[in-house]
Amino acid sequence: MVWDALQSSLDTQSATLADARPLDVLDLGGGTGGFAVRVATSGHQVTVVDPSPDALASLARRASESGVQNRVRGVQGDATDLLDVVGEASADIVLCHGVLEVVDDPDQALRVLAAALRPGGRISLLVAQHTAAVFSRALAGHLADAQRLLAAADDAAGGGAVSPAPRRFTEPGVVAALDATGYDVETVHGVRVFADLVPSALVDGEPGAADALLRLEAEAANRPELRAVATQLHVLAVRR
Repeated sequence: MVWDALQSSLDTQSATLADARPLDVLDLGGGTGGFAVRVATSGHQVTVVDPSPDALASLARRASESGVQNRVRGVQGDATDLLDVVGEASADIVLCHGVLEVVDDPDQALRVLAAALRPGGRISLLVAQHTAAVFSRALAGHLADAQRLLAAADDAAGGGAVSPAPRRFTEPGVVAALDATGYDVETVHGVRVFADLVPSALVDGEPGAADALLRLEAEAANRPELRAVATQLHVLAVRR
């Protein structure tokens, strides 16, 4: 689901360029390259910034095995020193997947990413959602934990977060945080609306169930009343 939306955004961003050059893509916290290598396979140049040397070593092996080692660069760093590593206005698209949950200051991280983007560049943001976390704890029988997490919504803090690290977010909070840090939101998708609720034994045991679940997820991703309970939110936004 995330890849389909990201690929469409890559195509849209490529169409804005005056020349036919590959996009410069920055993947903050990209780890072992699950997205970076796929982006490079599409013909773009990718820089992965991650604090883990082990993850970066795995990234290099994965890129080499996929034949895109010349289009993937791994650099050790994090959100605090990002501009020292890649420089300002150096990227056409930035990926920030599962990062805002753990950084010291989500708003500052978004501002740094905006500075790394060229004007009109795009951000692909993937965050864990608050409502889904409440549901998962309640369904697992951890009712006190669910109540505490639900109450945290009354004390929402920076970056749209409604819980301490690892943070969870709400859609209105994320949209407001992006607006305040220099972005215009284009699309919001719910990711894993049903996948974490349907028993895996049911999906694995019924012929065609996995494909049916994927089709259901695709249908639910754009429905606001359903994406409110999605495990994650995937937001695409443009730097002003």
